[in-house]
Amino acid sequence: MLVTAFGVLLVDALSKDWVRHALTRQVHVFGPLWLRLQYNTGVAFSFNRSGPLVTTVLTTLVAVGLLFAASRARRGAPALGFGLLLGGGVANVLDRLMATPHEVTDFIAVGSFPVFNGADVAISAGFVLLIVEVLRGGTLMGR
Repeated sequence: MLVTAFGVLLVDALSKDWVRHALTRQVHVFGPLWLRLQYNTGVAFSFNRSGPLVTTVLTTLVAVGLLFAASRARRGAPALGFGLLLGGGVANVLDRLMATPHEVTDFIAVGSFPVFNGADVAISAGFVLLIVEVLRGGTLMGR
C-alpha cells in the first residue's frame, strides 16, 4: 500500500513539475486528449473554488483519515486501492500546500470534461477498485 502511494506521489510530482515548467500552450496529444495547464483552487470539478483555505484543511484531514484506514487494509486489491487513494490524495494536498495561492496543478484535458491530473486518475482508479472489491463480496480491512 505504501509503495503504491509513494509511486503515485513521485509520478504526480514529476509530471506536475514538468507541465508547470514546459507547457506554455495547449498541446493536442491525440483524439480528444489535450495537455492544458490550469490551476484549481477547489476540489474535484472545481467545487468550492472560493474557499481554498477550507479546502486545504478539509483535504488534509481526509488524507489523515485515509492513512488510518489504509493501514488496516487487506493485502491485494484492497491495499492497492487504498494506496492509489492515499497517494493521489496526498499528492494533491502537497501540491496545494506548496502553491501560493493554494491551488492544484491540472493538465489533462479530455474533450469537454474538466481538466484533471495524475493524482485525480489514481484517486478515481483506487475508488473504483475498492467498489469492485466490495461488490465482489471482498473484505477491505483485515488487520
